[in-house]
Amino acid sequence: MRLYLALFLPFLPTERLRLSGGAPDDGTPFALVEKRANAQRLVALDPAALGQGLTPGLSLSDARARVPRLIVAPADLAADRALLLRLAARCERYTPLTALDEPHGLVLDIVGCAHLFGGEEAMRLRLIADFRAWGFTAQAAVAPSPDCARALARFSVGGVFMPDQAEGAVGRLPLAALEADEDVRFALSRAGFKTLGDLAARPRRAFAARFGNEFPYRLDRVFGRADRRITPLRSPPDRMVERHFLEPLAQREALEPVIGDLLSEAAFLLERRGEGGRAFELFLFRADGHVRRVCVETLRPTRDEKFLARLFHEKLDSLMDPLDPGFGFDALRLCIPRAETCDAAQACFDGAAQSDHERELSELLDRLTTRFGRARVLRFMREDAYEPERESRLVPASALPSTWPAPVVGEPPARPLTLFDPPQPVEVVALAPDGPPARFRWRRKTHDVLRAEGPERLAPDWRTQGLEAPERDYYRVEDGEGRRFWLFRHGLYERGDAAPRWFLHGLFA
Repeated sequence: MRLYLALFLPFLPTERLRLSGGAPDDGTPFALVEKRANAQRLVALDPAALGQGLTPGLSLSDARARVPRLIVAPADLAADRALLLRLAARCERYTPLTALDEPHGLVLDIVGCAHLFGGEEAMRLRLIADFRAWGFTAQAAVAPSPDCARALARFSVGGVFMPDQAEGAVGRLPLAALEADEDVRFALSRAGFKTLGDLAARPRRAFAARFGNEFPYRLDRVFGRADRRITPLRSPPDRMVERHFLEPLAQREALEPVIGDLLSEAAFLLERRGEGGRAFELFLFRADGHVRRVCVETLRPTRDEKFLARLFHEKLDSLMDPLDPGFGFDALRLCIPRAETCDAAQACFDGAAQSDHERELSELLDRLTTRFGRARVLRFMREDAYEPERESRLVPASALPSTWPAPVVGEPPARPLTLFDPPQPVEVVALAPDGPPARFRWRRKTHDVLRAEGPERLAPDWRTQGLEAPERDYYRVEDGEGRRFWLFRHGLYERGDAAPRWFLHGLFA
C-alpha cells in the first residue's frame, strides 16, 4: 500500500511578496493581477481580500468598485514556480520522492518514511508547522493516490485517510474537486449532481458515453482506486543514507565526522553488492528549511571512504559560496545517484595492487576536479570524424574515456603532437604539380625538404562541406635540421581545382 501526502499553499503568490516586502502586512486587502481577455483580472488573493468577497477572475475595475482600498501588484508565474521548487527541495528532508503539484502544491510519496517522524498524522502536522514557520499557509492530506490526496488537501480540512476511509471522504467533496473542464462541471450540475459521491453512485458507462473514457478513470484516481505515480524532482538514487539530529550542528568540525560515518555506511552497502559509486551527493538540511547540496564525482567507481572523505573536505574548502550553517544543520543525507560494478583490486606478489598507475592518475584527476570544477579539468575525447581538427574534443575529465588507436610499433607517429587550428598557410615549391613538397616557406623562413612521406588523402565530410569540397593530401616531411612538419595541399591539379593551396597543420616532436 502506497500513501501520498499532498500539500496545498492557497496564498503562495501573495505570501511570496509579503515575505519579500512587496505586499502590505497590516491587513489591507491585497491581490495580484494579470491581463486576460483585454482586461486586468485578479489571479491571486490574500485572506483579507477573500474576506471582502473578492474572487479570482474578477476584473480589476469591479474589484476596486467593491473594495476601494484594494492594493494590487502584477503576477509573476515564473517567480511563483521558482519558489515552489525551493520549497520542494526543503521537503526532500522527509522523502526523496517529492514532486510539484501545480498550481501551488506539492505531492510527497511517504511510503516507508512516515514512521521516521511518528506516523502519518505526526508527519502531516510537522509539515504544516514547518511551512507556517517559513511564512506560508499550508493544507495537507494523506491518501492512497496522488489525485485523492490533492482533492482532499484542496477541498477539505485535510487529515489522514486510509484506503477504507478515502472513498467516503472524497464522496462528500463538491464537484469542483474533480477539477474537470467548466463545460463538464456545468453539465453535471445541470443534471442535479452536487457531490462526488453522487457521481460514484451512477453507472460509469453513462459518464464514458457522455464525457469520454478518460472521465471514469479520473473518478477512480480521485477516489483512490487508481494510483498515478508521481514524477519526483530528482530520480531516486541507487543508495541513500542519512542522519537526523535532535540538536542542530552549527560547527564545520562537527559535520565532518558525520560525513565520515555516512561514507562508511554507504561503502558497506556498496561492498555487499560489489559496486562502487561514480557520483556522491551530500544534502545538508538547515534548521530554518534551507537546503545545501554538495556533489563530488569520481573518474572510476569507488567505495574508498577515506578518499571520498578527502574529496568532500576539499570540496567544502573550495566552495565559491561558503557553507553557512545558520541556526545549524538538523539532517544530513548522502545519495549515490550513479553506482557501477567495482571489483576489488588484486595485489601482486610484491604487495602492490595492480593498475596502481591508473588508480593514482584517476584519484589525482578527481582531486583536481573537486577543487577547480568540471569545466577547468579537461581531457581529449575521440570523435568520429576524418578531419584532424575535428578528430577530438575537450570534455570534463570525469567523463568516460574513449579508446584511442594504439601506435604501430617501430613506425613514426601518424599525427603530430602540436596541431594548428586553423592550419597556417605556407608557400611551397613542388617538383610535380600533385607531388610532395621540395621546399616551403613558413613564418619568413625557408625549409628545404630532405624526406617526405605521403600522400595521405583525406576526403571532406560531405554532410558539412558538400560533395564538391576539395580533398586534402597530407605529407610528413623533414627538413635539413631534423625538424618534422605535417603539410597538406588543399585541392588537386588533376581534378581541376582552382589554385590548390598548401597549409602547415602540425609539428612533430
